Amino acid sequence: MSKPPAPKGRAKRPPAGRRAAQARQGAPRAGQPGFRPRPRHGQPATDAAGAGRTRRERPSGARPAETIPLILETAADAGYALLDTGDGLKLERYGDLTLIRPEQQAIWGRALPAADWDRADAVFTGDTDGEGMGRWRLARGGRDETWPMAFEGVPYLGRFTSFRHVGVFAEQAAHWRAMRKAIDKAVEEAGRPVRMLNLFGYTGVASLVAAAAGAHVTHVDASKKAIGWARENQAHAGLEDKPIRWICEDAMKFVAREGRRGNRYDIILADPPAYGRGPAGEVWQLFEHLPDMLAGCRAILSDRPVMVVLTAYAIRASMFAIHEAMMEAMTGFVPAGRVESGELIIREQSAGRALSTSMFSRWTPEPAS
Repeated sequence: MSKPPAPKGRAKRPPAGRRAAQARQGAPRAGQPGFRPRPRHGQPATDAAGAGRTRRERPSGARPAETIPLILETAADAGYALLDTGDGLKLERYGDLTLIRPEQQAIWGRALPAADWDRADAVFTGDTDGEGMGRWRLARGGRDETWPMAFEGVPYLGRFTSFRHVGVFAEQAAHWRAMRKAIDKAVEEAGRPVRMLNLFGYTGVASLVAAAAGAHVTHVDASKKAIGWARENQAHAGLEDKPIRWICEDAMKFVAREGRRGNRYDIILADPPAYGRGPAGEVWQLFEHLPDMLAGCRAILSDRPVMVVLTAYAIRASMFAIHEAMMEAMTGFVPAGRVESGELIIREQSAGRALSTSMFSRWTPEPAS
């Protein structure tokens, strides 16, 4: 499955919920006569009124061990720093540029003086309710749209987009470091290449980090623009000789086809949006389709798996929701392993406050250190 047409699916605000839409249209609700559930991903709508949701088979066997809640923190480094937050905004440094972007969770006051904020190189303006279209106001003219950045020796390109993003989500660094450590360990112990699948891969920073560590990478995203940007990043990083497959396709369809083909992966990263569309108009709804996606990912894990990582942004749910979805998906898997779930946070430099960015759930074959 995919992200919406603009790079990174979370950039598009999800539509109103089904219940609200039904209420506005006078349609029957669940449990009322005439109620008809929406079809599951890739399935036609049912003609049988009141047929209800498809009942999923619950896997049997041992549940994984669990660690919850786990907070993974991103601190400042040469590539990124959260300088300050407050009044619905955040002041960040990406490479050598300082940017101001909306941040709804920053409901407190700013810690740094106004003069520090006034020195920002660019300010995102436009739709601040959700993540709609907008513009960047540059403090000094003549600045390029694209600029160089790097993550611990892996270069990539930042870029101003109309959806406020710049091509990287710095909080993912916690997963990238864990992934790279796991790849190093697997290559050293087994003497074999590690196969990594990056679903909803966006501009490919995670794919480049994995490839630089020695993994064979399959990168999937529904946005041709995002795939093009990822290829630019590969060339910019000097990693064109690394084994990376760039695939523009619906992620759900790709996972199902890999299962039929018998292809297997040691590491799977999934960073789905709350709502998105595939290249052929396929609809992705996280709450409806995530269990099927996780089941598909389990089916294509190798017999020497390393990890499965799920990140969920901008959804109205507890971390326990995605935790239990991952627990359910891995129930009965051998080895049972451990599921760690919690939040990704970024620690600001000004006052040390934590900004929560997303929820995550991570399965590994053995308890993480």
